[in-house]
Amino acid sequence: MPHIKEGSLEAPTRHALDWKTPEFWDEDNLNAELERVYDICHGCRRCVSLCNAFPTLFDLVDESDTMEVDGVAKADYVKVVDHCYLCDLCYLTKCPYVPPHEWNVDFPHLMLRAKAIKSKKQGVSMRDKMLSSTDAMGSFMGIPIVNQVGNAVNKNGMMRSITESVLGIHKDAVVPEYHGKTLRKRTVGMAVDEAKAKPAGETTGKVALFATCYANHNAPQLGEDLIAVLQHNDVVVKLAEKEQCCGMPKLELGDLDAVEAAKDANIPVLSKLVDEGWDIMAPVPSCVLMFKQELPLMFPDDPEVIKVSQAIYDPFEYLMLRHKEDALKTEFPNPLGKVAYHVACHQRVQKIGMKTRDILQLIPETEVKPIERCSGHDGTYAVKKEFHDISTKICRPVISQVQRAEVDHYGSDCPMAGAQIQNGMEGDMVAETPITLLRKAYGI
Repeated sequence: MPHIKEGSLEAPTRHALDWKTPEFWDEDNLNAELERVYDICHGCRRCVSLCNAFPTLFDLVDESDTMEVDGVAKADYVKVVDHCYLCDLCYLTKCPYVPPHEWNVDFPHLMLRAKAIKSKKQGVSMRDKMLSSTDAMGSFMGIPIVNQVGNAVNKNGMMRSITESVLGIHKDAVVPEYHGKTLRKRTVGMAVDEAKAKPAGETTGKVALFATCYANHNAPQLGEDLIAVLQHNDVVVKLAEKEQCCGMPKLELGDLDAVEAAKDANIPVLSKLVDEGWDIMAPVPSCVLMFKQELPLMFPDDPEVIKVSQAIYDPFEYLMLRHKEDALKTEFPNPLGKVAYHVACHQRVQKIGMKTRDILQLIPETEVKPIERCSGHDGTYAVKKEFHDISTKICRPVISQVQRAEVDHYGSDCPMAGAQIQNGMEGDMVAETPITLLRKAYGI
């Protein structure tokens, strides 16, 4: 009988998502795999502190007649699936049974498969379609009169109670503000002189910014701050000629056809930029991860997808690569004091290390306290009526660490995670993204 290892100390590997095979969509096959993996998780329980998927699973097991997975009704399997928001932290930081271990546990992608089958079988609710259609929502909410009314409604308690009843968007959840003057509008006429690019190491010194729906419509100041920091460091910047949502919100719903449609719109544009010598960057970690990891796992045989995945960078990853080549300016006239830095899950999954912390610690009289704990936001999970209270519970340890640290600044590379933390904080201090803090330290 072959020896089965208790766990693995080897680096995790990831198998491609075989979503175009008939087996992937076979519901009986899915339930058999869910039962197998749930049984492994039940016997381990290392992930109980990460998200609500695991407590939900363990409660189902413990409350069953057998107190084993075989006592859980298969109709209840989806209750676990609904609480997974694909942060990937169980795979990256907790599970000892991920490939190359012979038990081959990939919990996030199993949950994604279950979401995909549920989405195909039952369809998607109006609310979930609206929340995940970020391009359409951004364009509609950018209309001047709609923009004013929509933002006012989102700040009105009575109207929020109504939208909770009608749409299922929790009245206390942070709903991002929409800007009529988008990042694209703000950067019209921005000077772009490719001749001034200064290559350093693997970086070309030319960055094409995939602005993302969020930075374009909801947080254009974040995009402006990133552009200012890059230009201050002699990096030539321009916005990608056109873009659609990266597809992450649709991925989290299991709408894989919509993810493919987004890929078909974005990859040709970004691939052409890479061919022209541009590095690609996005200001939101989830969007970077989509191109770095999820699309290559969905389309492993598409050379254009692979090309873009190898050319896209997290902002602080890029800055650190240039710093190693003495191409980062390190004169910071403005110290930041004590900073609580929430490390975004989708940045951790990129496996680049704490480059944000390392760059911020170059600033004199600045102490950075990293917080490696999920905020529970996920982009849409935290705003849904049925999940909001659970998301705030997940975020509570992060908020506690920020409050105990008595910091001068706090924030996250993920602006939505920062907003989630701010929503649970007392006092007037607001969350700030690290790129905004870096711009303050430069005094630009």
